[in-house]
Amino acid sequence: MKRLRTTQVSAGGVVFKRHDSIITVCLVGRRRQDDLIWCLPKGHVEKGEKFADAALREVREETGISGSLLGPINKIGYQFYDAEIKKTVSKTVHFFLIRYLRGNLDDHDDEVECARWFSISEALERAEYKGEREVLKQALARLTALR
Repeated sequence: MKRLRTTQVSAGGVVFKRHDSIITVCLVGRRRQDDLIWCLPKGHVEKGEKFADAALREVREETGISGSLLGPINKIGYQFYDAEIKKTVSKTVHFFLIRYLRGNLDDHDDEVECARWFSISEALERAEYKGEREVLKQALARLTALR
C-alpha cells in the first residue's frame, strides 16, 4: 500500500535578550500526551507570506514577544506521521535570529502551554528536538560573533 505524503513549510525564531554578558533565549512548552516538551517558537507560513515575516508573527503569537529580525540562522527538515490527516509529512522549518524588543511571555496564544526564558546552556539541555538544538548552537555562534 502506498503511503500518502504531504509537505509543510514553517518558520520560527531563536528569540534572545542580552543583559551584560548574559544571553537568554525563549522556548515554548507544548503538551505531548502527559509531558511538557520545550521547543523553539515556530509555525506555518501563510500563503504569500515571507519566511521572515512568518517567523516574527509566529514568535509574537506563541510567546507574546515582539522582536527585531537579525537574519536567518538555518533551516531544518524532518518527517513525521500525522495520524489526523493520515499522511507522512515532510516538514521544513526556516529559523531566524530575533532580538527581544518588548512583550510579556504570559501573552502567548493557546497553541502553547507556556513560554519561558532560559540560559543558552539550559535551553540546549531542555530543547526536545536535535535539529532545534543545532539551530540554538548556530545562534549562539552568531551571538558570540556580534559582541
